[in-house]
Amino acid sequence: MIIVDDIYKRYQTTHGLGKWVLQGASFVIPPKVSVGLVGRNGAGKSTLLRIIGGIDQPTKGHVERHCRVSWPMGYGGGLQGSLTGRQNAKFVCRIHGHEQDIEERLAFIEDYAEIGSAFDEPIKTYSSGMRSRLQFGLSFAFDFDVYISDEATAAGDASFKKKAATAFKNLTNRASLIMVSHGESTLKEFCSAGVWIDNGKAYWFDDINDALKAYKESCLK
Repeated sequence: MIIVDDIYKRYQTTHGLGKWVLQGASFVIPPKVSVGLVGRNGAGKSTLLRIIGGIDQPTKGHVERHCRVSWPMGYGGGLQGSLTGRQNAKFVCRIHGHEQDIEERLAFIEDYAEIGSAFDEPIKTYSSGMRSRLQFGLSFAFDFDVYISDEATAAGDASFKKKAATAFKNLTNRASLIMVSHGESTLKEFCSAGVWIDNGKAYWFDDINDALKAYKESCLK
């Protein structure tokens, strides 16, 4: 279970504090429920996803994670630019306590990322798509209860998108997803529930179709 409790978020800008991205977002994600976050561009979907994943902190409020939660796949952040993909992967394996089978996990990550010789090049030379692919491989190299995806299925060519979709489908028996995607069909395929984000508020729907309907209706106003 994940509890999002009264989350507020705004960022420091060159002109001082920016406007509120999130204002009192609150909801509870039950165990084994996959959720799609929907809303206009700039509504705060990715911001909320990063906060849930623990790689960004709220200005106010808190998130309770009563499960193992991945970092956001597709986000591409959290990697050390001066290190190679392999070195980053080794570091992640070690902090997750997989020193004994590190070579096996590195082989899995390298195969899943499909970035060829770039796996041994510095992250700072990667395109955003390559960073996303590496994050994807890193996430699936470990067992989480909840996987977080920020447009991960949009990274790369058709074959990689198919691989991402297959990986998500294989999760259904052992884990759940929290997903941001601009593809309505993708959300319907992988998510049962939905959260509509509007004007900084978060509205929970047990049915992803109802969340999408609320979002679409708001776009007509």
